[in-house]
Amino acid sequence: MTRIIIILLFISNISIGQTLDRIKENFDLEVDYQSENVLEKYKSFDYDFSNVWSVTENQNIYGIIGDEHQRISIKLISIFRISNGPFLYNVYGKSNVKDNICEFYGNIVINEIREVKELHFGVDDEYADKGIKTQGILIADYEFYESKEQKHSGIFKGKLYSKWYLNSKNQIVYDNIEFISDGYINNAFVGVWKSYSTDKEKNCNWADYRVPIANRDFDIGAGEFSVSEKYLNKGWLDIALKNQVPNKAIIRNKGTDDYKDWWE
Repeated sequence: MTRIIIILLFISNISIGQTLDRIKENFDLEVDYQSENVLEKYKSFDYDFSNVWSVTENQNIYGIIGDEHQRISIKLISIFRISNGPFLYNVYGKSNVKDNICEFYGNIVINEIREVKELHFGVDDEYADKGIKTQGILIADYEFYESKEQKHSGIFKGKLYSKWYLNSKNQIVYDNIEFISDGYINNAFVGVWKSYSTDKEKNCNWADYRVPIANRDFDIGAGEFSVSEKYLNKGWLDIALKNQVPNKAIIRNKGTDDYKDWWE
């Protein structure tokens, strides 16, 4: 069992499902990545990873909280690197569970960076001439503190796994090279949420395009994320409707010009 699986099982403590297999395929540290931690190589402030966590549209970020896989939405609104801590990022965002919206502040601390053993250029080597210098994965700790003045608030904490690459301009870029592959996932936040009022912890995981570490019967999609009927009443009905009418045939009616997303 690889190192990443040990870590994920330790902090999730829920059943192994097919989404775990997808994480093994996308974040296989023993097969695809060098064993050396090259963290110090990226100490320069020329390397900023904050963009990696703010690329994906919120509608494509999926999360669960608790054993019943209640849907949670997470929006990272502001992310910036701390000047006196090259691997420390301040984060401001909001969470949404059953229309209970909480602000949170916290940190992401990168503690490991591993580069790939061999560059990947996508289907038909689409990125072969894009000047990619290297690719890698970062592993970080995160702690996000919701406001204690808001209802049902607590602390998010756990491990973050993100794929990135270095382009020809020495810029850190979100790695979506394998985006069209089945089960693509990135920015996997895997951990717990702990209530301020009760000290009770719940498993809480979210990521881009898939949910990391979920029950075997939760995500029944092959090419794209799809939730089984059993969980639709936990906030996932819109996903079922989208899958039944693909290609954006259902368009959300924003009505007036003053329409706002839930985090605004």
